[in-house]
Order: sequence, then structure tokens, then C-alpha cells
Amino acid sequence: MQAGMDTRRSLALDAKRSPHARPALPNPLPRPPGELTRLEAAWKPPRGWRKLASVNNFHVGLLYIGTALLFLLLAGVLGLVMRTQLAVPENTLLSERLYNQVFTMHGTVMMFLFAVPIIEAIGVFLLPGMLGARDLPFPRLSAYAYWAYAFGATVFFATLFFDAAPDGGWFMYPPLTGKVYSPGIGADFWLLGIGFIEISAIAGAIELIVGILFTRAPGMTLARMPVYAWAMLVTGFMIVFAFPAVIVATALLELERAFDWPFFVAGRGGDPLLWQHLFWFFGHPDVYIIFLPAAGLVSMMLPVVARRRLAGRAWIVAAFVAVGALSFALWLHHMFSVGLGWLSLAVVSAASILIAIPTAVQVFAWIATVWQGRLRITPAALFLLGFFALFVLGGLTGVMLAVLPFDWLAHDSYFVVAHLHYVLIGGTLFPVIAALYHWFPLVNGHALDPGQARRVFALMIVGFTITFLPMHVTGLLGMPRRVATYAPDLGWDGWNLASTLGAYVLAAGIALLLFDVVRTLRRPARAHADPWRGATLEWLPGGAYGSRSIPDVRSGDPLWAQPGLAAEVAEGRHWLPGTITGARETLVTSVRKARLSHLIVLPGDSWLPIAAAAGTAGFFLLLTAGAGSAAFAAGAGGVAAAVTWLWQLDRSPAMTHARIGAGVDVPIGARGRASHAWWGTVVLVLVDAIVFASLLYAHVHVSMLAPVCPPPGAALPDPRSDWIAAGLLAAGSAAIVMAGRALERRAGRARPAAWIVLATLATAASFGVALHAHALAGLSPRAQAWSATVAALLGTQGLHALLVALMG
Repeated sequence: MQAGMDTRRSLALDAKRSPHARPALPNPLPRPPGELTRLEAAWKPPRGWRKLASVNNFHVGLLYIGTALLFLLLAGVLGLVMRTQLAVPENTLLSERLYNQVFTMHGTVMMFLFAVPIIEAIGVFLLPGMLGARDLPFPRLSAYAYWAYAFGATVFFATLFFDAAPDGGWFMYPPLTGKVYSPGIGADFWLLGIGFIEISAIAGAIELIVGILFTRAPGMTLARMPVYAWAMLVTGFMIVFAFPAVIVATALLELERAFDWPFFVAGRGGDPLLWQHLFWFFGHPDVYIIFLPAAGLVSMMLPVVARRRLAGRAWIVAAFVAVGALSFALWLHHMFSVGLGWLSLAVVSAASILIAIPTAVQVFAWIATVWQGRLRITPAALFLLGFFALFVLGGLTGVMLAVLPFDWLAHDSYFVVAHLHYVLIGGTLFPVIAALYHWFPLVNGHALDPGQARRVFALMIVGFTITFLPMHVTGLLGMPRRVATYAPDLGWDGWNLASTLGAYVLAAGIALLLFDVVRTLRRPARAHADPWRGATLEWLPGGAYGSRSIPDVRSGDPLWAQPGLAAEVAEGRHWLPGTITGARETLVTSVRKARLSHLIVLPGDSWLPIAAAAGTAGFFLLLTAGAGSAAFAAGAGGVAAAVTWLWQLDRSPAMTHARIGAGVDVPIGARGRASHAWWGTVVLVLVDAIVFASLLYAHVHVSMLAPVCPPPGAALPDPRSDWIAAGLLAAGSAAIVMAGRALERRAGRARPAAWIVLATLATAASFGVALHAHALAGLSPRAQAWSATVAALLGTQGLHALLVALMG
């Protein structure tokens, strides 16, 4: 016994010297009385309507998933209205204007309000348990991301009922969406609403990236990390790199509509194709942003239903990374017919075909897993088999569309509509429904009805095939996309009627699924079981706090490879079996080897994320409606809520170290590069840099179109002003560095405050010098696109000066 005490004391001393130390065994000691009660009290969620203030990722994830499924239902209803209109020739059910609004809203809701949110929602719900964490590191950020999405999406969809919906297509190509051809506020709601919702998606991506890298259970190295976590990590970085481009595109088009800055007006030096470049730099990676998480879910479910470890695990992870990288080379895939150069077309065509290789690697690894295992036909397995069939067919037509001559033939036809739905519904919706059946027992302890699942699957697979398979034929027969009606003598009648009947069958399957979900949710909750005998940590027994203790992981399939792990964790024999500070806590581990680093105290439930999200949404949406004063009041309220929220978090517990098990002490909290918050800020700065790069690209693009640069009517400022502005920016940056060093040395309040004031003044002065110099040079953003892009860059600098002042 004395030897055991000496060993634990030695481990504790080692942990103090090196927080990365990890003992070989979990804590074998019995737990102090009342420890579980304290843990449950710290994580107890609010009840009734106050549960809306919960920031626990389990509850936020459930709200996220429910809201995304609601928008799937609403988009499906719009799709049925469209198919009813197209069932017979020369139908007058909808006017052309209303049909344009309906198809614009259908595509927008499916892509922006269902597909992207559902993949983040499932990640927020599953990842804490799958990683063995109590929660992800920024729970209030997750809550803010959800509520921002919920408020913005609800108001945006409601525009359909007030004749204020956009009608320019979900891709919003100018000049059709400029003020001349879309004079109402529908396009403005799309631009500001969708841009705002994308900001919400970026906030969610930051939470997922930092959570996956830093809050894995001890021992869960990158090699042992669940494949789904790898998929979400790649997806998170893709969101960070892709979404800023569409935010910039929407901002530029809104500036054109609101202030007549002609970014996309060809007659004044702009270019409508600039929108397409920015939009599809986001849009084509977005297809894989939606698909990769679905592929990750497939890779998690298949081994369970096949009772066989995933074949080619490392190859699948490598394929995820390859798909993520290659997807950014493919945005011109959507612009084959706009008149680009032959070299560009050939390179993108080759890349479009090349991306099929890592995708095929995943498919063959999944087939090998099933082949070597023994497939159980569970409800999830049915939808996985449907996914295989539909996604492979969609991939084949994708390769066809990557071939230039065929793409020119089929471009903007219903063949492309069919391909898109095979990839997005077959490749994303079917895996999501499989995941719903597979992980539903985590929600309230009950599985969805297996008999009902077979009926849902039959209706959906038959309805889908009848709906979208004929569209390949109508497309090859010449039916263009986005037509509200058609003549009776074109040979499209029977094919369109079949598609409409199939759409109603597909809708019946989804309605039956949602009925089963609601019915199961109404059953009394119980402790979740593991009906499928899963391999990963989300199936550990636990409560709102996750698992009773954070497991020590020794395998990529811990529940299969470590017999008795579930019982050990439930008895509190692993890391952090209780609460050290009396608050919500989780462990931070190193990025590659998942060695113990430190403990962090997580924020509790709060209404502040909801208030911040409501204020932000109110600013964007009221500004769209022309209520400027109310918009700025809402924005000020949102900023105040965010500042209060951050101020509350700036508190350190009195303790400096925590004993988390086996006699091991780790620090509480961290500073600098050891801190998860530092890395979250790095990701945010990366997003900001890509926003600036997108604006710079717009300026370069417009400059290259001009016969001379700067064009007539524009002039460059005095070069001396540039040097002065740059020097002031450098001084401001140096002052920020000095302020940080003063804070790290815990100097008196006067010195850091003085440096911060100096940094704020230097940044503001730099912007003032640049603005004054351009005003003297005669900068006129309305005159031509070149000046407008310069003004946009200047405005970005001014916005950053304001942010520096606020953050200081």
C-alpha cells in the first residue's frame, strides 16, 4: 500500500513538472461520498421554458437538429409545389413571379438552412460524447451560432408570406439580382440574411475545430480519433476557407444595391462573373462540406452494423483530406460555359475527374468493410445501402458533367438538377436519416420503430427514384432548369408527371419518418442503452455531464478493444470523476498524442447568447427592412450582450491545480499557446484574413478588366500617405504586443491600459490618414468598379479600427 501511495505521489510530482505526463492505469481508488451528486448539480440543465438558455452542447445540438429538420420539411413542401406546377404543360397554378420565388426559396432553404446546419448540428450533438469530453470548449459560442441561425432563418423564410421573398435563384447571379431587375427588398433579405447565417456557420466551425483538436479524452491520439471527428475537422477548416468568400460576395452585391457601387455592372468597369467566382469558390466546396460529414457518419455506422472494424481507416482519413483540398480547385466546374480560357477549363475538368479517386477510395473501403463482416439489416443499414446506390449513380453523372463537351450539352438542363439531387439527397439526406435511426437512443433512451423504418425506406427509395431518374431524360431532351411551365408538344409531359408522382411518394416517406420521431420523443425518457453494441465513446452510460469519468483511451474502437471500460467509467475509475471547482469542467489534451495538459472551467447556462444572437439578427434584418435606427439599436444590444458574456468569462478560479485521478495534478486553465481560446482566436483571424483576401481578389479582378489602371476618373493617393498609414498600423500592432506582455507580467492596470489606448489611437489614425488621402485623390465609389473595390477595402480597415477599439 505504501508503494502504491509513493507511485501516485511520484505521478503527481511528474504531472506538476510536465502536465503532459499520463499514468498507465486509471484511478483505482473509491470515490468520495457525494461526488456524483456535486457533478450532477453542476451540470443540471434548467427546466421548462428556461431550458432554452441551456448552453450544454447536448441540448443545443438537439435544438439545432430539430430546427434543421423543420426547414427540411418546409423546403420539401416548396418542392412539392414546384413539382405540382410542372406536372402538366401550361399549368397556371403559380404565376411565373411566384414560381421564381418558390424555387429560389426551395434551393436556398435546402442548401443554407438545412444541409449546412444539419451537419454542424449533428457534430455539436455527437462529438462531445464521441471524443470523451464533458462538453466542447466554447458552449456559449455553440448556443450563439444556433440562435443566430434560428432567428435569421425564421425571418428569412417568413418573407415568402409577405411577397418579399427573393426570386433570383439560390445562386443570385447579377445582373438579374441588381437593383434594375430586382427592385424590391427580396434580394436584400437573401443577401443580408444568408450572409449573417454564414457567420453563424463559421462560429460553429470554430467550436468544432478547437473542440476536436484539444478536448479529446487522454490517450485518444489523432490515429485513434473517430473517423467522424476527422471528417468534421476537415469540414470545419473547409468552412473557414470557403464561407468568407460568399460573405464578401453578398456584402459587395448589397453595397451595389444600397449605394450604387458598381462591382458587377459591366458598363462601369464591373463584372457579373466576379460574383460567380466568389460564389462558386464557396459553392463547390460546400457540396463536399455537406458530403464529408455524411461520409464520416457512414464510416462510423458501417462497422457497427457489419460487426467488423472499418477497412482502410487510414486511407479513408487521407481521402477526406484529399477531397477537402481538391474541392477548392473546382469552382470553375460551374462556369464551363461562361467563356473562360481553354487552359483553365482543361485544368478544372481534369481536377473534377481526379476528385473521383479519393471518393472511390472511401466507397471501396466501405464495401470491403461490409464484405469482410456480417451485415445486420438494422434501420440504419437500410439507409446506408440506399446511400451506396444513389451516391454512386450521382458520382457517375458527376464524372459525365466534368467532361467539357457533355457539360456544354447538359448545362442548365434538368440533367444537372437530377445529378445535384442524387448527390445531395442520396449522398447526404440518406446518411443523415441512417444516423437518426442509429443514434436516436441517445436522445431519450428509445429507438425509432424498426417496422416503421422499413416502410419509410421503401417509400423514400422508390419515391426518390421515380422523381429524379426521369429528370436525366428530360434534361437530355432539352428541358432547361428554372422554367415555370412548358409547351405540350416537347415530349416532356410523361416524364414530368412521373417526377411529380414520385415527389409525393418521397414526401410521404419523410412525413412518416417525422411522425415516428415525434411519437418516440413523447415517450418517457430513460437512461440510454446501446442497442447496436457500438464501438465508440458516445455509447458510454452517463447523464447531462456526459460520462461519469473521462475515459483513458487505448484504441480506435475503445468499447470493443477495452472490455469493462463502460463499467470502469461509470464507477468513476477514470479521469475527472467529479467536479473540482464545483462548476462545469473538462480536460484539455495535446493535439497529436492527446496527453494531459490542463483542466478548463466551462461557462454555465445563460440568456446572453440568445440576446447577442437576437441583437445581431435584428441589426441585419431591420437594416434590410429600412429601419436604420432600430437596426443600430438592436446591434448595440447584441454587442452589449456579447461584451457582458465575455466579461463574465474573465474570471479565474481560486485554485491553480486540480487532482483529476491516480494522484495526478494538472493546472486549471492556461495562457498563450497552451490555451484553447488562443487557438480559437487564431482560427478567427484566419477567417478574417480570407475575408480580406477575397476583397483583394475582387480588386485585382476588376483591375485586370480595365484597359488602363487606375481607370479614367480614378487616381492613386499620394504615396507618402501610404507609408504614414502603414507606420501607424505597425505602431498599433507593437502597442498591442506590449499590452499583452504587460498583462502576462501581471503589471499594474495603468501600463496595459495605456498601451491599449495607444494601439486604438494608432489604428484609428491610420484609417483616417488613408481615408483622407483617397478623398484628396478624388475617390468616387459610384463612378466605376475600381474605386468601389478600393472603398470596400478602406471600409474593411475602418471596421477593424472599430473592432480594435471595442476589444481594447
